[in-house]
Amino acid sequence: QVQLVESGGGLVQAGGSLRLSCAVSGHTFSSYAMGWFRRAPGKERAFVAAVRWSGRDTYYTDSVKGRFTISRDNAKSTSYLQMNSLKPEDTAVYYCAVSFRWESVLSPTGYAYWGQGTQVTVSS
Repeated sequence: QVQLVESGGGLVQAGGSLRLSCAVSGHTFSSYAMGWFRRAPGKERAFVAAVRWSGRDTYYTDSVKGRFTISRDNAKSTSYLQMNSLKPEDTAVYYCAVSFRWESVLSPTGYAYWGQGTQVTVSS
């Protein structure tokens, strides 16, 4: 069965960096987009970034533009989220997900498979 496993979360001071990884296994997909969402305490799951199969097209939510970079390595079935200049408001559980509909990647409903999440905590 399809599995998505996130890694790389942790505790970091404000201004620091983390790199999240998401490995996809158990699939035979020919192409798919990958996205990252986050859920902060007491809030809904929110879109962070997405990358198309080719890696050339990306979306970011406004609050992370210029600080976060999404990428992927299709040979490893892995997506990465490089997070720089982290702020306390970036504290959340981060989830990766697989989508087969690029036009719907901004919404959680556009995704077919999800990982279990990894905690990112940014201290002030």
